[in-house]
This record gives sequence, C-alpha cells and structure tokens, in this order.
Amino acid sequence: MRVKGGVVSRRRRKKILSFTKGYRTTRKKLFKNAKEAYLRAGNFAFRDRKVKKRLFRRLWITRINAAVRSLGLSYSKFISLLQKANIELDRKVLADIAVHDFATIEKLVKKVQA
Repeated sequence: MRVKGGVVSRRRRKKILSFTKGYRTTRKKLFKNAKEAYLRAGNFAFRDRKVKKRLFRRLWITRINAAVRSLGLSYSKFISLLQKANIELDRKVLADIAVHDFATIEKLVKKVQA
C-alpha cells in the first residue's frame, strides 16, 4: 500500500502561507512565490540584525563627534584621551550623555585634557 502525503504537504504549505500573511499580491497567495519571499525575508532579517549593530555604532560616533567638536576636540582625539585617562565609557553611553547631558561631556573633555 502506498503512502500519500496529502495532510503533511498541506500542513507544510499552510504554514508557509501563514508566515507570509502581510505580504502583497501573489507573495501571500501562491505557495511557490510565498516560499521564495519567506526565505528571502529570512535572509534579509539575518543580515540586517548584524547591520543594525554597525548602524548604531556609526550613529553613536557621529553624536559624540558633534558634541566634542563644539568643544574644540575631534572624536578620535577624544576617544584616545579617554583611554589614556582610564575612563571606560562605551560609545553608546557617551552618545546618550552627549544628547541628554551636554554639561557632563564638557566635564569629561576638561578632565581628559588636564
């Protein structure tokens, strides 16, 4: 007696189609297009989880640079002076301070220049 895989196949296809619910046109209706779109979206999601980290680091560096340039210092010199002064603040925290508490950045610059 041969085994027919109708139930399993339908379940697999329905699962893919449920993943592609919000997609447009045939990408949500037709299994072949939906599967392709789903796999592609997964690849982009995987890649962009890595890219997101790079983009945030760039944003933090830009914010720190803007803050310390107004105080007559470049970003690279500021980071170098922080390391020499053994002040261990990461770029995320420094950027947050630069945006929300400029007086603290001024104090940090004065401290590292001394």
